[in-house]
Amino acid sequence: MEAKIKPTSWHYSWIVVLIAFITLLVSAGIRSMPSILMVPFEQEYGWDRSSISGVISVGIFLYGLVGPFSAAILSKFGIRRTMVISLAVLATSMALTPFMKELWQYELLWGVVSGLATGMMANVLGVTVANRWFVKRKGLVVGMLTASAATGQLLFLPLLARITVDNGWRYAVYTAVGFIVLVLVIVAIWMRNHPYEKGLAAYGSEELVKPEPFQGSIFLTPLLTLRQAIKNKTFWLLAGTFFFCGFSTNGLIGTHLIPACGDHGIPEVMAAGLLALMGMFDLIGTTLSGWLTDRFDARKLLFWYYGLRGLSLMFLPYALDGGQSTLFIFSVFYGLDWIATVPPTVKLAGQEFGKEKIGMVFGWVVVAHQIGASAAAFLAGALRDWTGTYSPTFFGAGLICLFAALMAIRITKRTKEPQAV
Repeated sequence: MEAKIKPTSWHYSWIVVLIAFITLLVSAGIRSMPSILMVPFEQEYGWDRSSISGVISVGIFLYGLVGPFSAAILSKFGIRRTMVISLAVLATSMALTPFMKELWQYELLWGVVSGLATGMMANVLGVTVANRWFVKRKGLVVGMLTASAATGQLLFLPLLARITVDNGWRYAVYTAVGFIVLVLVIVAIWMRNHPYEKGLAAYGSEELVKPEPFQGSIFLTPLLTLRQAIKNKTFWLLAGTFFFCGFSTNGLIGTHLIPACGDHGIPEVMAAGLLALMGMFDLIGTTLSGWLTDRFDARKLLFWYYGLRGLSLMFLPYALDGGQSTLFIFSVFYGLDWIATVPPTVKLAGQEFGKEKIGMVFGWVVVAHQIGASAAAFLAGALRDWTGTYSPTFFGAGLICLFAALMAIRITKRTKEPQAV
């Protein structure tokens, strides 16, 4: 029987959000490192850009593929245990990186191990925390936790780029390992799986509810969820728009902006600063997007987000030739929109598939995102080697974002989540 408790002015859910924010921040900072390491690896190992991009592409794909299974693992084994194990695996792969000699070792450590470990601490973690700990303010919380990826770039990229330039890339990797270990300790001590463990109701509720044990297989259940989801038109529209989202963000800009700036004579540290600037504005934009998602039609928000992102990407080739002022303009407008698409996408998935399935369904939507990102990471590097410029890729990505805007507005409008069956 559910017990009623009085709400308090302070709720432990915000501590959980803070810990998740810090964890996602560090994880995102680690995932952004290959853009800094691309040129040093070319110079030290003689690997060409398309080969390095291929490794990054594999990592991005696995980062997304693990998402639906991450939702099941988080439900079965708990948030804290899953995060601790993932952080430990990530720290180990990072610590071994300075000793690699061959491309296949880079593929294993960064393409496979790092991709899987960081994928366990990605958007699905934020959605799980929001759904377990909050009844109200879900959109805001998802926006905040999504924005942590941008904040990771804001804090990590300039620092790691400076260490790479001044002391070498190995010292940058060791610095990253230190941050991971620190976060692992914080998670182990203070993270909690569910409000029930603290004798609390979820934020915005007065009902003390014991969590339901996970039923089913952590491998089979996500696949069965996918089989049901693919029969739904909204799933395909959400997955399709998120494919283009991934293509136009971490796969393209997150991976190749720094090398593209290098092609135009812009120093690596300054280019990392541009990504950090985008991160600062995305922290604002994505948090604001969560607030807006709690109040407005998520389909219309996605229409504007994708449309404005497309226009900014079509402007980028001119910005690279125009100097610091035009790049600053691009960074501000693109940054505000970087991953603002996540809160409305999560809301639409919840309205269509319900609270019980949203984690795994959104995980599959993220798979589409990362397939797009993986494709962009590889294709942009290959086209750069072939044509000597990134401009056609940037312009093409802008066009597909405009198409994604039209897809978003075709999603069926619903006003509430379906009843669980």
